[in-house]
Amino acid sequence: MQITRNSLDTMPGPGDWFTGAVYVDTVAAPSEGSRLGAASVHFTPGARTAWHTHPHGQTISVTEGVGLCQREGGQIEVIRPGDRVFFEPDENHWHGAAPTRFMTHIAMQQADDKGNVVTWGDHVTDEQYGHAPSIKGGEN
Repeated sequence: MQITRNSLDTMPGPGDWFTGAVYVDTVAAPSEGSRLGAASVHFTPGARTAWHTHPHGQTISVTEGVGLCQREGGQIEVIRPGDRVFFEPDENHWHGAAPTRFMTHIAMQQADDKGNVVTWGDHVTDEQYGHAPSIKGGEN
């Protein structure tokens, strides 16, 4: 067993990767013994990732709030605490908070043989994001 004490500060999400205010807490970083990377990602209302892919796919697990996610060519889906989403390897997608709600998820992905976990693309436009279904109470 190995316990790693938290010594990392919460980091703001880089503007090249996110729209809006996003904060990232590292959970696990790929290392020689494991390819797993994981982070707790905190999105303020309306904040979201840019379009991106992962060489071995990605799983997100929503822990708080209400979020949105979409794969390229698909509908925007509403996600809530307890929901888990798996994006296939190299599936272009985005995820983030609903327009009026915060959302936190744990993002988990594996590094490829070169240590890459993600390839970032274009930002999700306000028009694309605006196609989200309305969020009301316990609906959706």
